[in-house]
Amino acid sequence: MTSQTTVEKAPQEPEDNAVPAPVKGLRGHPWLTLFAVAIGVMMVALDGTIVAIANPAIQRDLGASLADVQWITNGYLLALAVALITAGKLGDRFGHRQTFLIGIAGFALASGAIGLSSEISLVILFRVLQGLFGALLMPAALGLLRATFPAEKLNMAIGIWGMVIGASTAGGPIVGGLLVEHVSWQSVFFINVPVGVVALVFGLVILRDHRAANAPRSFDVIGILLLSSAMFALIWGIIKAGESWGWGDGRTWAWLASAVAAFILFGVWQNRVREPLVPLKMFRSVPLTAGVILMVLMAFAFMGGLFFVTFFLQGVHGLSPVDSGLHLLPLTAMMIVSSPVAGLLITKFGPRVPLVGGMVFTATAMFGMTTLSESTGTFTMSLWFALLGCGLAPVMVGATEVIVGNAPLELSGVAGGLQQAAMQVGGALGTAVLGAVMSSKVSADFAGNWKDAGLPGQADPALEKAAEFGMVPGELGQAPGMTPDIAARIGGVIHDTFMSGMGLAFTVAGVVAVIAALVATLTKRGENAEAGAGVGHI
Repeated sequence: MTSQTTVEKAPQEPEDNAVPAPVKGLRGHPWLTLFAVAIGVMMVALDGTIVAIANPAIQRDLGASLADVQWITNGYLLALAVALITAGKLGDRFGHRQTFLIGIAGFALASGAIGLSSEISLVILFRVLQGLFGALLMPAALGLLRATFPAEKLNMAIGIWGMVIGASTAGGPIVGGLLVEHVSWQSVFFINVPVGVVALVFGLVILRDHRAANAPRSFDVIGILLLSSAMFALIWGIIKAGESWGWGDGRTWAWLASAVAAFILFGVWQNRVREPLVPLKMFRSVPLTAGVILMVLMAFAFMGGLFFVTFFLQGVHGLSPVDSGLHLLPLTAMMIVSSPVAGLLITKFGPRVPLVGGMVFTATAMFGMTTLSESTGTFTMSLWFALLGCGLAPVMVGATEVIVGNAPLELSGVAGGLQQAAMQVGGALGTAVLGAVMSSKVSADFAGNWKDAGLPGQADPALEKAAEFGMVPGELGQAPGMTPDIAARIGGVIHDTFMSGMGLAFTVAGVVAVIAALVATLTKRGENAEAGAGVGHI
């Protein structure tokens, strides 16, 4: 961290300094600060996956179309990705405590509004608001940790922070399944209200406002508009390509081209404006740039791969949502165990070796999951899921430390937003690209598998579509002229075709993870962290 000397001007609004002073009492206590921000971060991370389990119930209750249901998730991710960097800048300018508390309150209120909604359009609208408020609190949480913890404790804190995100993301299907099955789909959202109240109370009592002495005082409105437009065009193009347009559609490439143009304009403007939204000099740091790329590639492999795992468990193995979530417990458990351990290793040895090792583990798990089949037992699945959790934890912690630690202290909020935006872009890109890989493989193999199974005529296109998800239609057995033997063979074709597509998708994810391991060799500990290493205490 930079060695600035600052003076505390007021008890609740001290300026950041490189070495946090020892704290007495509750307000500003580092570990209590970590606990307070973890509650809010848990809500946002949980909502990224918990809603997937509730979608079928929402569709039935509100009479929504498939596109409507997809936008329950896409609207949330789109708003989150578009607003993250700007939200980080708000924290740098006005204080991370304020933006975090506003984010908590808004997220909880939007969640309650979704639970009270009786129309699908209102659900989507309030999900977008959820994403916007979630964007406020995520980078603010990192900014608070960076300003509160001394350098030698920061990696451990970020490790626990990453553990909360990983566990919440992976635990979403379990929590969602329990709530939907035993309460209602509305409870998936209502649960955020009391959690938000607890987070708000803890935040008001414990969090201390931190502001860097040389934080920019002006606001780059044009930069915000250009960056938001670029992020929107990029994520919109990716989502629509995977959802309906396809990657060969001119509309997909028109949106992606407009995103590139907007990013170029944004870069030109940032070099001209006096106080830029994202100073491009940040990217002169090779480790910081490598950390951002690494986060995109990691999320590509992880989120894209996890998407197919849930369909594999529910479609091919016929598990319930709750049982599917329980089968993912090895992944969750290893992320919980490995994240603080990764923080200790990174503190002792630096981030490069743990990051490279983490991506090698991730690649090995991805290649290993290409061997999954309908006959694969729980023990074998658990081994690959556990290895994936071991691989992801060091990357979640290390890439965050590399990005935030290599940024100037006064831009810690922007760096936190950049880290989260990279993760959202990578996740959306992974889901869309691997979805396209799956779709093309299914289209190429389905007719041949149908013929090899000795089935007459040509298959109904709806059955080929079902093969993309590995789900045998429930009404198949009631179709006219359908015998148990034919139904069994059709089910086998659907599962075999899905497995071949999933295998190719995991192969692509594994290759991406290998590339990420090579990128990780360019990372190193943040210079700001090194400057403060060994100083300060908690």
